[in-house]
Amino acid sequence: MLPHIRESVSLAPLTTLGLGGAARFFAEIADASQIASALAWAKERDLPAFILGGGSNLVVADEGFPGLVLHMRTRGRRWFEEGGEVRVEVAAGEDWDDLVADAVARNAAGVECLSGIPGSAGASPVQNVGAYGQEVASAIRSVRVLERASFQIRQLDADACGFGYRDSAFKREPDRQVILSVTLRLVPGGAPSLRYPELAAALPGRPSLADVRQSVLALRRKKAMLLDDRDPNRRSAGSFFVNPVVSADVAALLPADAPRFPLPDGRCKLAAGWLIEHAGLGKGFRMGPVGISSQHALALVHHGGGSTADLLRLARHVHRSVLDRFGIALVPEPVFLGLSWS
Repeated sequence: MLPHIRESVSLAPLTTLGLGGAARFFAEIADASQIASALAWAKERDLPAFILGGGSNLVVADEGFPGLVLHMRTRGRRWFEEGGEVRVEVAAGEDWDDLVADAVARNAAGVECLSGIPGSAGASPVQNVGAYGQEVASAIRSVRVLERASFQIRQLDADACGFGYRDSAFKREPDRQVILSVTLRLVPGGAPSLRYPELAAALPGRPSLADVRQSVLALRRKKAMLLDDRDPNRRSAGSFFVNPVVSADVAALLPADAPRFPLPDGRCKLAAGWLIEHAGLGKGFRMGPVGISSQHALALVHHGGGSTADLLRLARHVHRSVLDRFGIALVPEPVFLGLSWS
């Protein structure tokens, strides 16, 4: 069934940055059965199509998008038990943090550290979202997708999703599949994850899943990484750059106080926020209507009245400053729609 398709719909209000132009065509998807017909409609007209979730990790061109944007609004969570695990199949349009809150309320461990991350459940595998020592890939059992070329529905197990650090096969091939639902496997009554030092320090003893969720929300609020209309840093896409992963030799060239986290393969993950601040761009730095968050050096903020061009000018200045100071090229984390980073 073809959904109602509208013309010239502004995308800025549908993003957390509040930036960008209009979609030439736009449709809200309330039922997964509408997706194939909408994609076929776009294909017949030789139009590109883009799947929009919560808009929390998206940078839209000032000129907008010359194709069809499908806004995923599908709903539904199906909880069941299998093999001693609690599992939940969640529709792609469901709010991610609502799902996490539900899991914690059911005392099901596996995603508690991912509390407060904005966006939709269907977008979480794309970026392999992670925070405070936990990644969604570790909890994913399978992902149900629609193949864009054949319109066939497939169930992919976690190994077929190609997960990496803030990466996945869905991110590398964005036009291949549409995520319809995600199935998570959680541990009933399981202990919370306390691998992240800052979180562990805030929670001595034996905290519950609910304790961990509240602590994560408090830490994110302190860093202006929660959606809050009262927060002057609220218009952002979260962390704008990925923490770089470099060889041990490159990490050894950094100052001794530079945070570095050894990985099993011998490489090191660095703190992009530290690199930005030590390249001379502190929290609160501004370039007109955009700037760096006053609470978190990794978040680039739109203060109002700006444009995507302003944001990109700032982002490239940050990128160039870190490259010049440390020889490390930061990689943006958000998805770019209607424009290219390079």
